[in-house]
Amino acid sequence: MAKSYNICLDVGGTKVLGAIFNEKDEIIYRLKKRSKDSGEGAADVEKVIVSVVEEMIRESGIDRSKLNAIASCAPGVIDQEHGIVLFTPNLPWRDYDMRSAMEKRFQVPFFVGNDVNLGVLGEYKYGAARGYKNVVGFFVGTGMGGGLILNGELYTGNQFKAAEYGHMILEPEGPLCGCGQRGCLEAFSSKKGMSAYIREQVARGRKSMMAEAVQDGVFRSKKLKKALEAGDTVAMEAVDRACHYLAIATGNMINTFSPDLIVYGGGVMEAMGDLFMEKILAEVDKYCMPQIRSTVELKPAALGDDSILYGDLAMIKGL
Repeated sequence: MAKSYNICLDVGGTKVLGAIFNEKDEIIYRLKKRSKDSGEGAADVEKVIVSVVEEMIRESGIDRSKLNAIASCAPGVIDQEHGIVLFTPNLPWRDYDMRSAMEKRFQVPFFVGNDVNLGVLGEYKYGAARGYKNVVGFFVGTGMGGGLILNGELYTGNQFKAAEYGHMILEPEGPLCGCGQRGCLEAFSSKKGMSAYIREQVARGRKSMMAEAVQDGVFRSKKLKKALEAGDTVAMEAVDRACHYLAIATGNMINTFSPDLIVYGGGVMEAMGDLFMEKILAEVDKYCMPQIRSTVELKPAALGDDSILYGDLAMIKGL
């Protein structure tokens, strides 16, 4: 009996997004659930993931015996070969054997990889980066992730730890980052970085529509978009600062790798990609050699929220 269906998961710090792909690589069913409501332990997050898979199988009506494989991402450092989540900053997992847990539960092969590596792989195989051999990906979300395609292959480095250039240090005396260093790209240009800047300005007595949105953590991208449309000065400063450091980081990656393409994905780019691209493009030439810059394209991701799901699919297929 042909195994027709693959289930792909995007597991983040606040949500689990799932999709079922048919044999034509089309999404036929999708589901999103919050992971933060699941409690604090690794087993609680696992329960949410299991519930997403079970509900998708049940509600889509697919024949369970025709399920080929399940794949997932996780943010952080992943031993992709053995399916173990070594460390993730936004979920309670340390040395978590995700593959064994999921294969025991569903009796099909299970694959797991770093979220942004898979997002860039998804864009490379199915989206904006198709046809390019060397690709640098920046994914701007709650944090700042990176992914690299070098000579047509996903580059994961020693023990799958490569491409953490969200933590390249751009200002040694800059703001503290969640990784423990100061002045990382993530500390300036992610939702965490922008939220911290807005909180700091509000604490100094400045007015912003974003004050409540950043009070207990990071804002939702839609709130930032509304504040910018309303001419919120503090929100615009946060965006200008984020794009300034993204332009510097982009220039560094252009000089280092001379890629064919730099692609920008993630929730922030999905919500405000045109504005961010405009600001990055306005500055990036200051930070790289013109002879190298002239052969690099810069563009937003094409698959939106589905980049990682398609990367999961590519991982299952060994692409």
